[in-house]
Amino acid sequence: MASARILPINKKIALVAHDNKKDELLEWAMANKSKLAMHKLYATGTTGKILEESLGQYITKFLSGPLGGDQQIGAMIAEGKLDIMIFFWDPMEAQPHDPDVKALLRLSAVYNLPIACNAATADFLFSSPFMTETYEAEQIDYSQYLKRALPQLDKQ
Repeated sequence: MASARILPINKKIALVAHDNKKDELLEWAMANKSKLAMHKLYATGTTGKILEESLGQYITKFLSGPLGGDQQIGAMIAEGKLDIMIFFWDPMEAQPHDPDVKALLRLSAVYNLPIACNAATADFLFSSPFMTETYEAEQIDYSQYLKRALPQLDKQ
């Protein structure tokens, strides 16, 4: 059985970018400045600082990604406190925090969170009518997973 989570008109959006993609995210954000102004923005460390200065919009900033910022964003996803993630990640360069990046992508899939990993996908996402209205995002019911039998430990 599935439930639904309502994404409000004014979305909570995480903006994340690897070092080699920060300029690309900044360019995309500047082109979408008026659209972003309608939403509450969150970002990891340096990305948040760069975007806040350029957009002139307050951004809630977390730690740098490799220092825990990716995990802070992941916690927001798991707690249902985030509606969309724009994550310009660098597919051509290994990152010291690759497991954190994979976890973010996995959590986005688990919680049915809209995510864009490049400018084209972000453009499609932001041109959707759902960006300016409420949206009912279906949530998979994981209660059976939580009730699964766990292996017994020998108590010697």
